[in-house]
Amino acid sequence: MEKILSLLDDCPVIAAVKDKGIGEAVSSPSSIIFDLGANINTVKDGIELAHGNGKMIFVHIDLAEGIGKDRYGIDYLKDLGVDGIISTRGNLIKAAKERSLITVKRVFTLDSQGVVSAMADIDDPSADIIEIMPGVIPKIIERFSDSGKPIIAGGLIETKAEITAALSHGAVAVSTGKKELWYL
Repeated sequence: MEKILSLLDDCPVIAAVKDKGIGEAVSSPSSIIFDLGANINTVKDGIELAHGNGKMIFVHIDLAEGIGKDRYGIDYLKDLGVDGIISTRGNLIKAAKERSLITVKRVFTLDSQGVVSAMADIDDPSADIIEIMPGVIPKIIERFSDSGKPIIAGGLIETKAEITAALSHGAVAVSTGKKELWYL
């Protein structure tokens, strides 16, 4: 965990990519890549490309096509060398943590019930990092930043001002698919 926090301290913008976006992400200043479009045919090459360029890579297993959403899928990704996984599912977060992967629990705070549910996820000892979606609500980011777990703001991040707002309200990083923001 110290390594990822150090990387995020140096560059708090995470390159979130789909499809063939890893090629562009590896040449950006972002030290961490969130692969939101992995599939069984491309994930190995993506991991190797990221690592070959000194980047950490996390696969969003919920969105990965052809990879089981179970402990076998986690084992497969670990065997390929992924640094960690992203998921909304507690059972996958737990399975990944048991296999010594870094875990990012993605939570949605779209309404007051979503915030209550997400607050319960903060206490999950299997989740190393919480990614709050959407990441453009500073008061929600601030509320979660008191949990003691690193908070990533993701989703709908489209401007430098939104990055600044998320970071100034307690997020350690933001994830964005907007390529021009990877270079801030």
